[in-house]
Parts: sequence; C-alpha cells; structure tokens
Amino acid sequence: MTKVFALVRNTWRTLTSMGTALVLLFLLALAAIPGALLPQRSLNESKVDQYIAEHPTIGPWLDRLQAFDVFSSFWFTAIYVLLFISLVGCLTPRLIEHFRSMRANPVPAPRNLGRLPKHHTAEVSGEADDLAATVNARLRGWRKVTREDDGTVEISAEKGYLREFGNIVFHFSLLGLLVAVAAGKLFGYEGNVIVIADGGPGFCSASPAAFDSFRAGNTVDGTSLYPICLRVNDFDADYLPTGQATSFAADIEYQAGTDLESGTWRPYHLKVNHPLRVGGDRVYLQGHGYAPTFTVTYPDGQTRTQTLQWRPDDQITFLSSGAMRFDPPAGTYPDADERRKNQLAIQGLFAPTEQLHGTLLSSSFPALNDPAVAIDVYRGDTGLDSGRPQSLFTLDARLIEQGRLTKKARVNLGAGESTRLDDGTVVRFDGAVPFINVQVSHDPAQVWVLVFAMTMMAGLLVSLVVRRRRIWIRISPAGPGTVTVELGGLARTDNSGWGEEFERLTQRLLPDARPAHAAGEKVT
Repeated sequence: MTKVFALVRNTWRTLTSMGTALVLLFLLALAAIPGALLPQRSLNESKVDQYIAEHPTIGPWLDRLQAFDVFSSFWFTAIYVLLFISLVGCLTPRLIEHFRSMRANPVPAPRNLGRLPKHHTAEVSGEADDLAATVNARLRGWRKVTREDDGTVEISAEKGYLREFGNIVFHFSLLGLLVAVAAGKLFGYEGNVIVIADGGPGFCSASPAAFDSFRAGNTVDGTSLYPICLRVNDFDADYLPTGQATSFAADIEYQAGTDLESGTWRPYHLKVNHPLRVGGDRVYLQGHGYAPTFTVTYPDGQTRTQTLQWRPDDQITFLSSGAMRFDPPAGTYPDADERRKNQLAIQGLFAPTEQLHGTLLSSSFPALNDPAVAIDVYRGDTGLDSGRPQSLFTLDARLIEQGRLTKKARVNLGAGESTRLDDGTVVRFDGAVPFINVQVSHDPAQVWVLVFAMTMMAGLLVSLVVRRRRIWIRISPAGPGTVTVELGGLARTDNSGWGEEFERLTQRLLPDARPAHAAGEKVT
C-alpha cells in the first residue's frame, strides 16, 4: 500500500511540474501539425475520401490513427486533458505561495551587508530614528519593514512582486484560453453552405440539413440553431490584370429574429473578414465561384432548367468542373422504367473567360467576361432514384462503366448556344451566375478567448518588464549627532541595470551623506 501511495504521489508530482507542462504544451503544438497538413473530416469529408483513394497504402493507416480527425482524436484529447491537469496542479501551489509571500514581511538584513553584490557605506549627521523615518518616506513604492535593536535601526525593503504575479497571470490565462477553446468546441457549431447570387433560392439556417457541411459541438444536437435567412442579390470582385483578386464582396439581404415573422429583409454588404454578426452567430464570406445554367428541352416541348455550382479547379482563372442530372418532366415518358432510362447527365468544364487551344477549353481570366463550357452529355440512369449519395461535382463512374449511362454528345458551347441529341432533345447553355461560400459560425466562448489572450500578453509584458529587487539599510550610531548608514542591494532576478539603479537609489535616500566607501564597493 505504501509503495502504491508513493507511486501515485511521485506520478502526481511529475505531472504537475512546470517541466512536464512545457513538454505537454510542446506535444500539443506538435500534435496539431497533422491537423494543418492533412484534410480533416469535420471540414471536408470528400477531400479525406479523395486522399485515402490517392494513397491506398498509408491512407487507411492514417485513418486508423485518427489523423483525419485530429482535434477530436483520443490522443489529442489525452494531451489536452493532461496539459490542463498539469497546469492546474502546477499553478495553484504557486499562486498560494505568491499570496503568502505578499503577506509576509521582507526578510531581515544579512549580518554582513558587505558581501552583497551591491554595497554602500556613508556617514550622516542626525539621529538614527529621524534618519530611518526620512529613508522610509523616500522608499515610495517599496514594501518595507523597520526593525530596531540596541539603538541600531534596520530597514528591509523589496519591490517587484508584480513580476511573479504577471507570470502567474500569464499561465492562468493560458489555462483559461485552453478552457475557452474547449468550451467553444463543446457548445459551438460551424456550417458551410453555397448560396447562388442573382435570384438564387437563398438559405435559412433552421436545421443542420440546410448546410452543405455542418460541424456541431458535442453538446449541440442541431435543434436550437439561431434562425437566419439570407439571399444574395449581387456579387462583385476586383482583379488585377494578372487575375489575382484584390477584393470581393456580396450585397446580401437577411432576416433574423422578429424579421422572420414580419417578413422584413435587411441589407448588408458582406466582405471578407467583415462578417455579419447577429444572434450570437457570425456569417462569413469565405469564397466564391460560378454556377452554370443549362436548359434541357425534351422532344415533347417540356423543359427543365437547372443552375448549380461547379467547383473551381484553378483559383487564378476559375476554370471549374462539375456535373448536373436532369429527370424528365412528368408525362414525357409514361413508363417509369422508360423515364429512368432517359434521364440526362452533363459533366464537363466551365470557363468564365473562354480561351481555346484547338478544341481544348481553358480560362484566361477569372471574371465572367466570355463564359463557355466543354461538356459531355449522357443519357440513361443517373442514379437519382437509387437513394445512394453521389458527388455533386462528378458523375458516378460505375454507372458509365456498367453502360447504364451512355455518352450522346461532346461539345463546346458559349452562352446561348445549344446542341441537339439524336432523339431531338436540345441542351442549351444559358450562361452562369456567381455563387458565394458562406460560413455560419457560433462560438459562445469567443469573447473569453479574446479576454484570455489579452491577459496573457499583459501578464507576459509585466513579467518581462518588472524586476525583483531587495535592499537593506542599517543605521548605527557613530558618535554624537552622527550615524553610519550601510546599504546593501540584491537583484533577485535580472541583474542588468541594477548597478546604476542602486547608485540612483543611494543618491535619493542619502543625498547629504559623506561616503565612507564608493557605491558598489564591498567592505572587508
């Protein structure tokens, strides 16, 4: 039993040491590196699947090690919790000890002040008690105590307690920052959604299902999201001649709170790093792209029109790729099996500013100057009735390999141009409109993260600027109407500049003294 208790005690002492806390802090930073280098499932599951498919050997092993879920993995959580425990166990005794030292009197003077790094002796006219009162008055800002023994008066003074206090504030603020970040992950949520501009359907955040991707905290079940509706009226981007974006912003309208009951839409100019803040949520503009529009006219004259975002593959020219699936209108094909065999699918590339190399389409500029597409048109079973999830940007290759989807045309189209299939169906490219990627973020601990970050910097600044100093003054009778004053000084932390400060302090305390030894000279 004694050995078990000793083992637990030693383990606790090791865990709560400052060295262990520093090691755990380093490990936490090291553990976060895979989260920055590898795609994370909470942010983009499709990229994770793509990475595993492209790296069939190492990808599954990384998945078993939770490298694609770093910040919710068991090993990252273990480091986080151990760092939290280590900081609490390390800082609490230091805080208690600091308050005890603040309540305690400065220590008595050493027997031989001449052995201290800084020392000065002088003779002053006057009485010991009167001079002690004068010196005490001049020691403004110092914590001091006066002791008297057989006519000799000793003054012990110290300052710089804020240094240790700043150090403790820094470490407790770091602890508070960790708690605030953890609380934000527990009680916060983050959702991303594509919203098409220029008359698009808009978006309402009433449910996680309304988002394209949604990351919820462990305590968020999605039933209490703050309802926000928004629609995008216009999107504007400015580019350099090289194609590099200098700015982009969206003119949106939104509803929140009582606006949903009254039907009131409020305008807002949404820009990068200037989010819309409403109801504790923040709405960010994260990116943009283009959504081509196609109209399919069936042999019986009925039409289907669809506008859908395509994925930008080139962030400079915004050459984009994507796919669309069209289900025939009711009545065009009476038989359900025949209707399923006559579904249409479009897959290809979109260029906002057309540039052709022969028949190969590319884009020369990211602005919507001369939109064009290079597409393959398929007919057959697109999988819309299967209930199986499919990629928004590519067709299911298995359907093409199995012959359930058959290519009927490959063509380049400009805005307004069309192509006719063998059965008389017409596919027309109507142009494109911008879309924006909106992120709705809710973090109830965000303010506390800012507060703790600011107090961390303040504590660090205080601990670096403030210096701990101690001085002792011994006043002894030397003769009728004369006393000998002996000063000793010690820098408890940084010694730089202490010599000059001690000389200035000596001059301030004893301006009329007759020096028996030079300042800083040691007495033997």
